[in-house]
Parts: sequence; structure tokens; C-alpha cells
Amino acid sequence: MTTFDRLSARFRTLSPGTVDLLVVGVVGWFTGLDAAANEPEYRQADWFTWLLLVISLLALVWRRRWPVPVAVVTGAACAGWALYGHIGELLNLPTLVALYTVAVRGDRRRTLWTGLIASLASGGVALWVGSEVVNPQGLPVLEMLWPLVPLLLGEVVRMRRQLLDEYAARAAWAEEEREREAARRVREERVRIARELHDVVAHTVTAMTVQAGVALDAFEAQPEMARQAMRQVRDSGKDAVRELRAAVGVLRDPASGDPVEPAPGIGRLAELTGRFAGGGTEITLRQEGVAEDVPPVVGLAAYRIVQEALTNVVKHSGARRAAVFVRRQDGMLVVEVVDDGRPGEMAVGGFGLIGMRERAVAAGGRIEYGPVPVGGFRVRAELPVNDGGGEGS
Repeated sequence: MTTFDRLSARFRTLSPGTVDLLVVGVVGWFTGLDAAANEPEYRQADWFTWLLLVISLLALVWRRRWPVPVAVVTGAACAGWALYGHIGELLNLPTLVALYTVAVRGDRRRTLWTGLIASLASGGVALWVGSEVVNPQGLPVLEMLWPLVPLLLGEVVRMRRQLLDEYAARAAWAEEEREREAARRVREERVRIARELHDVVAHTVTAMTVQAGVALDAFEAQPEMARQAMRQVRDSGKDAVRELRAAVGVLRDPASGDPVEPAPGIGRLAELTGRFAGGGTEITLRQEGVAEDVPPVVGLAAYRIVQEALTNVVKHSGARRAAVFVRRQDGMLVVEVVDDGRPGEMAVGGFGLIGMRERAVAAGGRIEYGPVPVGGFRVRAELPVNDGGGEGS
């Protein structure tokens, strides 16, 4: 870092009041030197000259708060020197600083009006002084131009500051948008993971409870059935571990190389319904025209909807029979789960019904559920499986 950079950085740390005093000191030093050394043929410095200098310097102290009045005072003092016959190259320095402040702390309209008035006033003073000061040819023109220089400089500085502020505001807004988007994605991912865990755990625990009950009832009278039920409990536990590993796999580093189990689909519906075999509910599965080219997101949604619906049937409805229907119809995969249980129990709120609706919507489909007029409860989902079917996810 150069010496100039260090001084500039230290100057920026100063308070506005300190900066104003330094500006007044520098302006007073150069203007005072110029006022003290006037040309011999013109009026020399006297009490009136120093009075105008003091008034100008005192006015500059308030240039930030009242820039236009300060410009008027310093401009009047500069005109007073010229009309009084005291000529100098730097006697307009206080006015230059004041005009710069008007532009840098105002707006374009105020700058234009100030420039017009200052130019006319300066040209009028030059005409009034006339040939006694300098060559009259060109004097009014030059005197009309110099007030525009600090105004133009201040306008450039102000516009640059506005652009920097605008860029900073845009950057801050973009950062906030990125943070909001990241937070939204985190919330969506948390909901998705919670939904997966809920579906896996709730279904598996329910199926294991059913099979454990079968094993307990048949333990002495039908030991082979009890062993078969316990095998089903073991298999359900293995399936749950596998699905939990797949669900948790999204939280791991993709570059770690750890294998992730594929998500379940409609091809495993028979295995799913078989987990409830031997319980108090007879479950049947019927599939019509279901091909293997179902999009994975649709297959997973159908599997989870059937899984949650059957879990609710076994846990809440007290149904004796339940039927699962899966078929393709008009570019849609239609999934229905119907039981003959108590619809009032099934309709009670919980995460299961919410999760089914979220899965259907995420796959670009729709779902409806409610009591059946002849008794029982029905869940019906329609999921798109045509060429645009997977895009809704």
C-alpha cells in the first residue's frame, strides 16, 4: 500500500465535522495567501477583504447542512471582492467548494438551476467590473463558465455514488434472494425426508406389529405359522433398514461413492401388500395395464400412497377387507385403496393424509379421499404417466 493509499484510508475514517474543519483550513490557507498578495495596480488587502474571507470560511462550516445558502454567501463574497477591486486567482475557491457541495448533495434539477443562476451572476459581475480588471473580450464568457466546473464535478461524483449504492442494494437483494431460496430448498428437503421417514417407519412398524400378533396367537397351536410370521417381521425389518438407508443417502456426500438403494415403485406393490398377510385385514391387489415404463417419481408416489393408505387401514379403520387397484387410464396411473372399515377413524387428521396429498402433487397429479357411501373409506390418486407426466415433479 502506497503512502497516498494509507492517507486516503485514514482520511475516510475521519468524522464529517473533522473533514469540514480540514476543508475550511485548506481553503482558508490558499485563499488567504492569494488575498494577501494582490497585483500592485489593484486595491490591496484591507479589513474589508479579510472580513469577506472570514464570512466565506464560516459559511463553509455549514456547507453540508445548508449547501445552497452557503453557496449564496460565498458567491456574494467572491462578487464583493471583484466589485471592491481586489483581484486574485484563488479568491473564488470558497465558492467552488460550496458549488461542488450543492451538486454532490442535491439532485440534477437543483444543479441545473444553481448552474444557471451562478453563471448569470458571474457574467453580470464580469460585465460590471469591465475593462478595468482584464481584457473585456472573452471575460464574461470565461466568468460564466467557471461556476459550471465544480457543479459538473459534483454531479459526476453524486451519480457515481448513486450507482455504487444501487449496485450494493442489488447485491444485498440478490444475497437475500439466495438465502431465501436456500432456506426454501432446505424446508422442502426437510419435508421430503420427513415424509419418507414417516412412510417407511409407520408402515414397517404397523406391518411388524400385525405379524408379531399373528405369531403370538399361533405360537402354541400353529408353530409353523408363528415362525412364518416372525420371518415376515424379520424381512419387514430388513426392508425398512434398506429404505431408510436410501432415504438418508440424500444427506450424504454424493462423491463418497456409497451405494444408494433404488426407490421402490409399483413393481413392489405385491411385496408391500404381502407384509400384511395373516393379520386381521384381508388385502387384495389388482393391477391392470401397468407397464414398467412408469416414471420413477410417479412409481414412488404410487407406492408410498398405497403404503400409507394400507397402514391407515390396519391401524385405524378396523376393516376386515381392503382392496388395492392400480391401472393405466388415459395417460394416468390410477391408484385406489378401498376398505370396509370405519371411515370416521380414517378421516382423523395426521401426517399420513397430508403426506399422500404432497406426494400426488409433487408427481403432477391429484388425490382425493373420503368415506364410501356403502361404508368404508377410499383413497384415489391420479398420477400422469404420459410423455409429460414426470415434469410436474
